[in-house]
Amino acid sequence: MTISTTKKVLGATGAAALLVALAGCGTAPEENTGGNAAPEPADDFKPCLISDEGGWNDRSFNQSAKEGMDRALEELGIEGIEMESTSPNDYAPNLETLVSEGCSFIVSVGFNLSAATVESALANPEIDYAIIDDWADNDFDGATDAPNIKPLVFDTAQASYLGGYAAAAWSAQNDVNKVGTFGGMQIPSVAVFMDGFEQGVDKYNEDKSGSVQVFGWDTAAQEGAFTGGFAANDTAKQTAQGVLDQGVDVILPVGGPIYQSAAAAIADGGLDVVMLGVDKDLAVADESVTDVTLVSIMKAIDVAVYDATLEAAGGDFDVEPYVGTLENEGVKLSGFHDFESELPEGLADELAALQEQIIAGDITVESPNSP
Repeated sequence: MTISTTKKVLGATGAAALLVALAGCGTAPEENTGGNAAPEPADDFKPCLISDEGGWNDRSFNQSAKEGMDRALEELGIEGIEMESTSPNDYAPNLETLVSEGCSFIVSVGFNLSAATVESALANPEIDYAIIDDWADNDFDGATDAPNIKPLVFDTAQASYLGGYAAAAWSAQNDVNKVGTFGGMQIPSVAVFMDGFEQGVDKYNEDKSGSVQVFGWDTAAQEGAFTGGFAANDTAKQTAQGVLDQGVDVILPVGGPIYQSAAAAIADGGLDVVMLGVDKDLAVADESVTDVTLVSIMKAIDVAVYDATLEAAGGDFDVEPYVGTLENEGVKLSGFHDFESELPEGLADELAALQEQIIAGDITVESPNSP
């Protein structure tokens, strides 16, 4: 397969109308049942999953991937192996263990596992691999580095554009006009959220003659606030606080558990600030932050893993990349849950219209980090 260099280089209103308008945005990924029926797997088919840091209970990409694999295992009526990584030092040994345990299909969760996954795939050409959020193109030549790896990637900038527009509308309604974001590691699968978020804010300002500012990220310079990892710790809390200190009333933490640090900073400061979740519908995934989660920018990682596993089980696996978009519902905006009654008038209709324009190609969300 080939990959472009750019890709790699990184009228109704009210509550009822909201549900209709965001029908495509509001369905949680885990409610998407995928389009495949479980095949009869070969006797030696053994699917396996390896996590990135953050663990299976990160309420984000690791957990979403595990849910997809668990669902596939249940429907196939077989057992697999799921190995949790707690540091980068675990990637290669965990992959070696999966190979030695007879895994015939291995899914690596996250960009950070790319090098180790390529090495394992090249050494074991008889095994099928898939990787979340990466093209496995570590030599930057525009092609996946091993012929037995399927990239499962997401054009998250499209859904983040809607999230940025909603965040700007919320902040403008409160006469604050300041929103912010920060990330875990500065990698494409994180920065792509921030690119779309800022462009969505810009779109709101353009349409409404608004003046909402974005803190924590500059798309043009590709510079912003990052914690350096995905752990919820003092560093993440300090990074969140640095953005909150700019006076924002909406913040987008991008990077698994780091949302917990943002929530702690909001609570400790007694701030009237709301968050945006990422990957999963955070208001549902973690009820402890439902009261501060305005909306979530979701990726259907679970569905991608589930579908790829069934394809591998049925002998239909191919390495053609899967790219999640608004059109195929691989990325979405969640519902607003407890905040629906407090949204700016007409916002749901505006978001629905923007989504249709993006799908139709009338609006192009451009990010150097998009797949």
